[in-house]
Amino acid sequence: MIETERLILRQWREEDLEPFAAMSRDEEVMRWLGGVLTRERARAYMERAHDAFARLGMCRYAIERRSDGAFIGSCGLMPSFEDLPVPPFIDVGWRLSRQAWGHGYATEAARAVLDDGFTRLDLPEIDAITAAVNLRSRAVMERLGMTYDAELSGFPGPGHELGDPMRPTVLYRAVRP
Repeated sequence: MIETERLILRQWREEDLEPFAAMSRDEEVMRWLGGVLTRERARAYMERAHDAFARLGMCRYAIERRSDGAFIGSCGLMPSFEDLPVPPFIDVGWRLSRQAWGHGYATEAARAVLDDGFTRLDLPEIDAITAAVNLRSRAVMERLGMTYDAELSGFPGPGHELGDPMRPTVLYRAVRP
């Protein structure tokens, strides 16, 4: 578990499934994340997170808001997809319900996850990717102090065909302080 002033990042619970599945059906939330998920795929995401933590000591955690205990999304570290045309990396990622947008929760959660990755996991660097046109996620990466890697950016994002404006993907990097 990772705690911040306003958030608790923790392992998934069965009661997270319904709010996570609802969030994962929201087209606006999932716009940058490959499209909406069925309830079954949302459950599989939760199970992968549990398995990744057991195997690797890292995962996408469930995010709980301290003030009211509400589930508001997920954030954490995972190994990058193997089929990307860039060297393998550890990826920091986040996904928040639309009601949680605009409150700084993504930055707060991701900063705590980066700190955990550099201290507990002793990682030398952590990267993040997004569609070049996803300005909100890029702004979070920049607020985190991550550096844009122009050399590795511009590769085709997974699942995006030629001509898709979400195809060009950017990579940002954070290095252990």
